[in-house]
Amino acid sequence: MQRKPTLVSVELNEDSASLKLKMDHTLEDFKGHFPQYPILPGVTQIDLAVQYAREYFGLSGSFGGMEVIKFQEPILPDMVVTLSLTWHAEKQKLYFRYDSDKSTHSSGRMMLSEHA
Repeated sequence: MQRKPTLVSVELNEDSASLKLKMDHTLEDFKGHFPQYPILPGVTQIDLAVQYAREYFGLSGSFGGMEVIKFQEPILPDMVVTLSLTWHAEKQKLYFRYDSDKSTHSSGRMMLSEHA
């Protein structure tokens, strides 16, 4: 059971990360969302952003809610996307954005405390 996409490349800075991800058709989250036209659910996109932020920025605190979330274009099986993450420690906010060569797929910001 595959839960995470294939990590193609990572670029890290002090408070930002750019991850190129292949959204493999074998990802568990594609199953059942929709059988005839599978797309990556928005909740999965948010969850992946939080998981990678915790991994690359060392965040261990709790999720505090979402502010602005936009889902513009579906992410389809086997699509390669770039997940851009920016951590604003002073605001305790994580900004994320999924882009591909074709378009912006989703973006938003959420509150996430640094420590549990």
